Amino acid sequence: MVKYNDRDLDRTFAALSDPTRRALLARLSGRDALSVSELAEPFAMSLPAVMKHLDVLSDAGLVAREKTGRVVACRLTAKPMEQAMDWLNRYQRFWSDNFDRLAAFVEEDPWPNRQPQPTSTSAPASPSRGASARASKRSTPRGHRRKT
Repeated sequence: MVKYNDRDLDRTFAALSDPTRRALLARLSGRDALSVSELAEPFAMSLPAVMKHLDVLSDAGLVAREKTGRVVACRLTAKPMEQAMDWLNRYQRFWSDNFDRLAAFVEEDPWPNRQPQPTSTSAPASPSRGASARASKRSTPRGHRRKT
């Protein structure tokens, strides 16, 4: 059985839980590296807010930052996501196995034969010939009404 570091998984899933952080990772996925200001361009938030998101991603090990002069470049590091995918795949196999067993059960045990409905030669009675349903009685009388 594979041992998972719960603390690392917690950090990874916490970092991935925010849509802004997932969008930052998506921007980094197709490139070698982007500066913080390039990463922040499409977001309607301040640069310090983007930096806080990058701190969370960096703490989780999903982003590596490198400073060259005044420019901080960020690049994606996918190692923590591999561990998260391994953990998720374990549950995917569990559900796949259960669904496979359910499909096998359904296929081997056909539905019982239904009795054919009796057909009558006369036309069904119209609803107007039936008895009217009585209105249900109230269990308590109405309360007093206030005059306004």
